[in-house]
Amino acid sequence: MRETRADTTQAVFYAIGLHVLLFALAFMGLWWTRSSAPASAGGAAIEAELVDPNALSAQVRRALADRPEPVQPPQPPEEEAAPELQPLPEPLPEESPVQQQQQAQEPVPEPDAQEQELVERDALSAETREREQEEKLRQEQIDLTERERQEEAEKKQRLAAEQLEDVRVLRTIERRKAQLAEEKLKQLADRRARSASEEAAMADAMASAPPGDAGASAELQGRYIAAISEAIRRNWTRPENMQLGRRCQLKILQLPGGEVVDVTVSPSCPYDDLGKRSVEAAVRKAEPLPYAGFEEVFNRTLILNFDPQDR
Repeated sequence: MRETRADTTQAVFYAIGLHVLLFALAFMGLWWTRSSAPASAGGAAIEAELVDPNALSAQVRRALADRPEPVQPPQPPEEEAAPELQPLPEPLPEESPVQQQQQAQEPVPEPDAQEQELVERDALSAETREREQEEKLRQEQIDLTERERQEEAEKKQRLAAEQLEDVRVLRTIERRKAQLAEEKLKQLADRRARSASEEAAMADAMASAPPGDAGASAELQGRYIAAISEAIRRNWTRPENMQLGRRCQLKILQLPGGEVVDVTVSPSCPYDDLGKRSVEAAVRKAEPLPYAGFEEVFNRTLILNFDPQDR
């Protein structure tokens, strides 16, 4: 069983109270002995000292045992008999003298003030330390609970952030897929428009070509369109936000010799304003457009699908 400082303090107080009680009993016994002593008879007081026979030495006890009988004094002549003395009445038990103690009772030691103060201080210090230890344990428990609560909250926040990031990634992927699908649709539409324009241009060239020379004129028309497109690409400066693979239809008005009169970008062109201006500038910089050797297929109004490519 663990003894606490409170138990030690209580034991000290009990010991002090017991000593005080014994001292009070001893004092009351002495006071009662003095107050109950009977009054002495007239005459000088007879003093006597009580001696314990067992306390005497063996030689003294032998001397007392061998002493002679006392000599009887001579009897005086018989005279008138004196009245017999009446024996003194035996004292009642409550009036009988109390035999004094042969040895004084040892005084009850009083506790030293410094020692008592030291004991009390130690008891208070122990109690204070125990209270501080309990308070420390309680605070540690509170801190542990608070840390667990914070860790749980942080874990929930991390999970929520991860889920939100997953949602963002999925949305980005879906948005990218939608953009790719839109670009594919535009490319397909541009390819169809370019095919239609090339077919129309070839039909015009074939219609204006002399009879019997349709195959050669169609081949020459294709090489003419390719030469003009290549000249425009060489003079084109690609904007930073420009995406490749997206075609833009142009309408070019020219004079014989390749001088450009006007350039019009089709409303269906998927480029922004900066992209459209860059294509128009490229046509102007490519002036004069290819003409020599293509006189047979020259046309003042030229429909061309510009296909941007990296050089």
